[in-house]
Amino acid sequence: MRLRVEFTTEPFDLDEAPAHALVAREVIQAADLDDVDVGPFGNTAEGEADALLTAVDSLLRQALGAGATRVSLQVNVIGDGQGGGDAAEVADGRGSGEGEQ
Repeated sequence: MRLRVEFTTEPFDLDEAPAHALVAREVIQAADLDDVDVGPFGNTAEGEADALLTAVDSLLRQALGAGATRVSLQVNVIGDGQGGGDAAEVADGRGSGEGEQ
């Protein structure tokens, strides 16, 4: 199964990236993930479930340890890693073979 995580850490500082934001980004960039995109207002990454969940665990522990007072994240299933469709395709039957003739 493939997953996508989107996350932010707080408190924000528009003048300089706080230590907790830098630590969180380093964790995600060092993990065995794909399509990593880090930015000032949000970060995303995709990968296999085990790698992504391990990275999220480390991200939470290290960001909180570096002073984050809040970590907002969302994890979505985007595929099964074996040629499956994204979650929307699977949910409406397009990725599961249902409804095909």
